[in-house]
Amino acid sequence: MWPFSSKTSLFESGVYHGFTDCHCHLLPGVDDGVQKMGDTLKILLAYEQAGFEEVWFTPHIMEDIPNTTDSLRQRFREVQSAYKGVLRLHLAAEYMLDNLFEERLEADDVLPLGTDGRHLLVETSYFNPPVRLQGVLSRIRQKGYHPVLAHPERYNYMTDKYYDQLKEMGVFFQMNLISLAGAYGEVPQKKALKLLKAGYIDYLGTDTHRHRVFNFASSEKAFKSSVAGLLRQVPNRL
Repeated sequence: MWPFSSKTSLFESGVYHGFTDCHCHLLPGVDDGVQKMGDTLKILLAYEQAGFEEVWFTPHIMEDIPNTTDSLRQRFREVQSAYKGVLRLHLAAEYMLDNLFEERLEADDVLPLGTDGRHLLVETSYFNPPVRLQGVLSRIRQKGYHPVLAHPERYNYMTDKYYDQLKEMGVFFQMNLISLAGAYGEVPQKKALKLLKAGYIDYLGTDTHRHRVFNFASSEKAFKSSVAGLLRQVPNRL
């Protein structure tokens, strides 16, 4: 259950009107997200009906899923050819901060988030930070990119002080909307609300992997209007 009461869903709140999804796994057959083109197109239609305007495809790139930029671009072109709707589609990636990422960062072999091409969506283990986390984040900035931390509310090891330090370093935060619906449990749910109230959230995403994930976030009937107001204050423009 949500930690607050109301009778409004995300659909009804208007949050999705003109919305940019900064994080989703809709590129078919490349990671643990959507596997079939038909399912990708079905979800994009649901996005249109909800009022979305832009979608950033952010497939995983990590040592366990070593997608290449060329293969992802080719798959994205296939989606562009198949999709006949009105959404503006873009390709980026969600990078695990591991050795593969560091190699690709040094080679400038990355798929940035944002129309300026200077934001990188990154993640870590949910339980332990990389040994050189602050060093890697600093190198991202030295290379001319802005680190965007995916779903900061989901990292068990991060405390209030940790969040403060990351923000002081200039790290942007991207929150998953389904965290507010309790999709990952009570602790991430409370963290998400706390970060949102603190004004620490810069970008929003659905982190959609399946149609049911999007439906869960959109139809949950316990969405407080004041929280919808907070979400509407998130810049969420890339």
